Amino acid sequence: MTGLRSALTGRPRSFWAAAALALVLCGSPVRAQTTLPPGFDAIPRPPGAVGAQGFMPPGGPASAAPSVALPQQPTVANPNPLQLTPPAASQPASLPTPPPPAQAQGMQPASVSSVPVVPMVPAGQVALMVSARFGRDPPNIGAGLHWRIYPDKPDANGVFRLLKEERAAAPIFVLPPGGYVVHVSFGLATAAKKVQLRSETVRETFEISAGGARFEGRVGDSRIPPGQVTFDVYRGSQFEGEDRRPIASNVAAADVVLLPEGNYHVVSNYGNSNATVRSDIRVQMGKLTDVVVNHRAAVITLKLVAQAGGEALANTQWSVLTPGGDVVKEAVGAFPKVVLAEGEYSVVAKNEDKTFSGKFKVEPGVDREIEVLAH
Repeated sequence: MTGLRSALTGRPRSFWAAAALALVLCGSPVRAQTTLPPGFDAIPRPPGAVGAQGFMPPGGPASAAPSVALPQQPTVANPNPLQLTPPAASQPASLPTPPPPAQAQGMQPASVSSVPVVPMVPAGQVALMVSARFGRDPPNIGAGLHWRIYPDKPDANGVFRLLKEERAAAPIFVLPPGGYVVHVSFGLATAAKKVQLRSETVRETFEISAGGARFEGRVGDSRIPPGQVTFDVYRGSQFEGEDRRPIASNVAAADVVLLPEGNYHVVSNYGNSNATVRSDIRVQMGKLTDVVVNHRAAVITLKLVAQAGGEALANTQWSVLTPGGDVVKEAVGAFPKVVLAEGEYSVVAKNEDKTFSGKFKVEPGVDREIEVLAH
């Protein structure tokens, strides 16, 4: 100890100051820490899977107002929700185009962070941070959302005027303090909530009970080519009563329709005659349901010929009828193609004021030519 004291005693004051600073820095290490807003993960967890495929909305992207339970704050009972929905032009007519099958809409890579950054808020304004998810469990929906902000009270004409809208997954609205109604749509599924802004940033998470359905038509093992089959979607089972107006119509094959969770029936139209099939489906929350509809039909080419195997006569008027005489399809041309359901038919051809007829049978998946002899 004596040797140590003698060695330290001869040091100048500047040495002691530098040593003290080094001790302070070594004893108090600086740690970087990132604080995330409540309800947000730095790395989003993967969504639930349907079989081997997970689903979150196409970006579409891929639904009429559902009954959505909002546990934190009550849903808006007044104003009338019809005044909060988008105009007719933005309803089911515009269906989202799905991404490649390996990634459905709203799927986020596990390495991508979705932490929103609160912008600089001007004096007298408040930030409102919103996000949505399927039910109570994360992760958040990553795409396909349409947000709208309305005042919580109507104007002098009783109308709730749109204040702001955004299509981001987790937008941040900057608004004056006051009461607002936040409306979010995900395809044909919607949710609304009343919020009150005062001075601090407000964070709201919406729960949307929605899923997706993707359609495909087949004849036997063969997929019907795109453009030849369309689908109409109706609420409820096909056995629950009369047909109502479809909530989504003329849906193309491989398109994703975003719907509130529940039961539906789909009408598949192959061609534009009588090849129609109805199927009941169930849409589950947060899942993508692939619907394959099998048609028992075939493509028939009609020809009016002077002799077997001869050239088709132009300017021919055609009528295809059921055995009972009901008209199934009418066409004009030398060799029109018609898609017909399985069964027996009669055909009438008119050319140059002369009428010719014949009979034929349609077998599923057997596409062929039907010749009618002009004599």
